[in-house]
Amino acid sequence: MEVFPDIPLSAWSDSKATVHRFAQIVGKIRLAEGVRRNHWWNVPFHLTGRGITTRPMGGVGDIPVFAIDFDFVDHRLVVNVIDGRTASFSMPGRSVASFYRELFRIFDRLGVDVSIRATPFDLDDDIPFAEDTVHRAYDTAMVTRYWQVLSQVAQVLERFAADFSGKVSPVHHFWHTFDIAVTLFSDKKVDQGPEVDSVTREAYSREVISAGFWFGDPNLPEPAFYSYTAPEPPGLEQEPLRPPEARWTPLRGSHLAILPYADARVAADPRGTALDFLRSAYEAGARRAGWDVGAAYCPGGVTDPVALRNLPAGGVR
Repeated sequence: MEVFPDIPLSAWSDSKATVHRFAQIVGKIRLAEGVRRNHWWNVPFHLTGRGITTRPMGGVGDIPVFAIDFDFVDHRLVVNVIDGRTASFSMPGRSVASFYRELFRIFDRLGVDVSIRATPFDLDDDIPFAEDTVHRAYDTAMVTRYWQVLSQVAQVLERFAADFSGKVSPVHHFWHTFDIAVTLFSDKKVDQGPEVDSVTREAYSREVISAGFWFGDPNLPEPAFYSYTAPEPPGLEQEPLRPPEARWTPLRGSHLAILPYADARVAADPRGTALDFLRSAYEAGARRAGWDVGAAYCPGGVTDPVALRNLPAGGVR
């Protein structure tokens, strides 16, 4: 398999719209039943060897501990309960309404009593999940490809985060924006004021540099690696990026560093090219924001001073 398999938005936009809504249904359950963590780290999905997972949740009151997994190899949704009971159903051919109804039928059988706000969040329509028979496209090959791309990109993000010894999020997949990202934090608090919505205040209560990948949307209809610094320091967009194909793109009054996935795919070293881009965007943000880059540097995840002295030339890959 290619390091970065081809996944043009046009090839699976209808399937993406369906799977995104499936993910929002399950993600809202995770939001309702997971233990809250700082910066909403409890909310996104994590990757598995066959898809994505909510991780275990529940266990409060009469709700058992349970987890929901998307299997994008056999294309099934799987619900597992801590007592060993399990249930699953096939996803191809289902509308969003059918997916929603079947999942909650399973919950009834397994004794999982949960409720969510059952409408899409920040998508191009607000059709209630239980009534959405519009979105039902599901190309099994492209949905498997989506998970494979997530898995390849996750390894790049893990390697990028390894060089930072400060506070760093997990590499996780957001069901809101359908991207995968990792975020580095400084210890500088950001006062956003009560007029800012509570989701944003929690997510950006500290100064951050975030790195990630998304599959494209109407604003940028191509998959791409990205990075941003928040709050954005003055002059960030003047900083150089690597490789030459990378660019700064205006976005809602700030700037996003972008490397098109297509450019990374055809590079002699695709992973190395994507990693170099993310590092260059981090260096740009850290310089402008005044981060102590040297103090936070831990090559290849090594902080042990003895091991550092014995690192081979070129560090750890």
